[in-house]
Amino acid sequence: MDSFQIETAQNIRISQQVAGISDRILAYLIDACILVFYYIFVIVFIISNIGWDSGISQLEILALTLPVMFYTLAFEFFSSGRTVGKMALNIRVVKIDGTRPRFSDYLIRWLFRLVDIYLSSGGLAVITILLNGKGQRFGDIATKTTVIKEVKISSEVIHRLDASETNDTYQPVFSEVVLLKDTDVQTIRNIYWDAKRNANHRVILKLNDRLLELLHIKTDLNPMAFIETVLKDYQHFSQRG
Repeated sequence: MDSFQIETAQNIRISQQVAGISDRILAYLIDACILVFYYIFVIVFIISNIGWDSGISQLEILALTLPVMFYTLAFEFFSSGRTVGKMALNIRVVKIDGTRPRFSDYLIRWLFRLVDIYLSSGGLAVITILLNGKGQRFGDIATKTTVIKEVKISSEVIHRLDASETNDTYQPVFSEVVLLKDTDVQTIRNIYWDAKRNANHRVILKLNDRLLELLHIKTDLNPMAFIETVLKDYQHFSQRG
């Protein structure tokens, strides 16, 4: 599976795993099944409550079709780059520069579905994604977006990562971390790993600024390196009582 690095204007580097083509196809099929069930529900509703022979206006047909037309666009915009299918497969639309996609990005991706998916039965999207190297179909290339695989990190793994290099030879950098409480560090850890997993560099930057202010620290470390150092330093001091 391909991966790429996001490097933001604040020198934050985040390695991301591109969603596999099988995940994207399966997510599409899940969404398609939802829309099929919606159509079945609508047909059953019309037959049961209105009657098929009683007639239905074009305006009513349009109103019933709108949820299908705008399903992907609405879900991706309001659910931070995810449809129900994407949620099920833990994949998400993101900008390759680490910024949050705007509505215009989702709109352009949605419009390109006509070419990428519908007119070519998905063949053009599959070929483009496989050849591109960053998991991008034409809609993604036009908006500088891609679809990533969100990897869930267990608390055990996070603890192990925090504890790495905090052995007897580890030299803490910031003694100011002793001002923090266990609950503070747990909150910092959760926010940081969630933001890193979701490529949310704005949250990482805000967390970095808040820690610098709270601990009265000045450093040349980039935000990710600083936060991880704070976590390691706290782990070091807490292990030694």
